[in-house]
Amino acid sequence: MTTVNGSRAAARRRAMGESRFQECFGLFAEALLTGVWIALAALPLVTYPAAFAAGARHLRRHLSHRPAGFRQFAADVRVASRRGWLVGVAGWLACWLIRLDLTAVREGLPGGPLVGAAGVLALCGAVVAGLRAAAVWEPGASWRALLAAAGRRTVLDPAGSFLLVGGVVVVAVSAWAVLPLAVPVLGAVAAGAVAVEERYGRRAVAP
Repeated sequence: MTTVNGSRAAARRRAMGESRFQECFGLFAEALLTGVWIALAALPLVTYPAAFAAGARHLRRHLSHRPAGFRQFAADVRVASRRGWLVGVAGWLACWLIRLDLTAVREGLPGGPLVGAAGVLALCGAVVAGLRAAAVWEPGASWRALLAAAGRRTVLDPAGSFLLVGGVVVVAVSAWAVLPLAVPVLGAVAAGAVAVEERYGRRAVAP
């Protein structure tokens, strides 16, 4: 009897292990597919905040076992783009200003290294805040309010923020090495942003 019970327990453990593996692999595959969707939705260049917001919401639906597909993703992109395109324009403007800043540093601007470092740090903070805002976006939410709250979380949760910086670096390296490889990695970054926000939310409500 003990042997039979032990065999059944071992079978249950193997089944649970396989189930967890299948779930994790399924999430990984879904994240890669979401990266392709994000890249397509971001092609107009100013829609990348809406694309990330829709991708993150798609992954949240997937994790909660709610209906999640390209139709819902496309609907979220349309809704998020109504104000999100302004965020996209502001992001490109910030990149342009940082590029001017770094150009001035290379040309020998007094105090250039400090100014350049401050500019790069500000850009990293803005990127992280944008990702964190997109990770919690819901239809009807104000992008201004989302970004303000995400900016505070960026400072209050440095570990999560550094994780997202690492994700962005991976995308940049992937694009530099093999450009098509960066496309699915975008989904992994969106998944990372969702995970960071979930972790922060759990810590915030913990006693």
